Amino acid sequence: MSGSNAPIGVFDSGLGGLTVVREIIRQLPNESIIYFGDTARVPYGPKGEDTVIRYSQDIAGFLRKQKVKAMVIACNTATAHALPTLRAEQDVPVIGVIEPGARAAVAASRHLKIGVIGTRGTIRSRAYDKAIAKLAPDATVSTAACPLFVPLIEEGWLDSEPTRTIARGYLEPFTGGKIDTLVLGCTHYPLLKTVIGETIGRDVRLIDSAQETAAETARVLRENGIEATRSEAHYRFVASDDPEQFLAVGQRFLGAPLERVELVTLGA
Repeated sequence: MSGSNAPIGVFDSGLGGLTVVREIIRQLPNESIIYFGDTARVPYGPKGEDTVIRYSQDIAGFLRKQKVKAMVIACNTATAHALPTLRAEQDVPVIGVIEPGARAAVAASRHLKIGVIGTRGTIRSRAYDKAIAKLAPDATVSTAACPLFVPLIEEGWLDSEPTRTIARGYLEPFTGGKIDTLVLGCTHYPLLKTVIGETIGRDVRLIDSAQETAAETARVLRENGIEATRSEAHYRFVASDDPEQFLAVGQRFLGAPLERVELVTLGA
């Protein structure tokens, strides 16, 4: 077990997990963070379960060598496939993004009519369906994969007419009162909150898994007695490919300037 002033390790298939880092920084300003974005092997969404588990194990191994005190899987697909494996293998707490999002959705929903949007991998795994059913067996869960949202966000098309057209197509099955709560089941999607909210209707509650995961991280650190005791937070950002692109696009997700991105190559 690492000391309380050791960093939290956060990882994602690419850049989207920076929305989780942004929230951890906001909610836990004393905590240091090492973020690993697996930009060489992104996206995880279309890949098989065994592959995603192997990639996640590679990254977890790297983070443990950096002496992290806890790990956050800031990727819905990796959480869906790899969370049980990493929890069994690692000697530090491992937090995923799905359980916090499911809990928040059940708490926010007035009539337990919940929608979930995410990558194909996340939706295919039915991880949110299962997590919500465990908390609220009476809930009705509707899901939709929205694979075009990620490239649109990474291109910076956050509020363009093509983005709005695609959002209407993806979200149409949820309109007309079919849901009262929508889980943004991909860490990229908070950047599209405005478009998604306007498309789905203001009476539908949007659940941002980044905010919920940061709150869950705070709870886990507290319960394990490993909250930082010093306020000298430092942040490291690591990519497995093209750190310049990470530097350029990552600032949009983090909402703050990025000064440096390290390059670390993992297994093929």
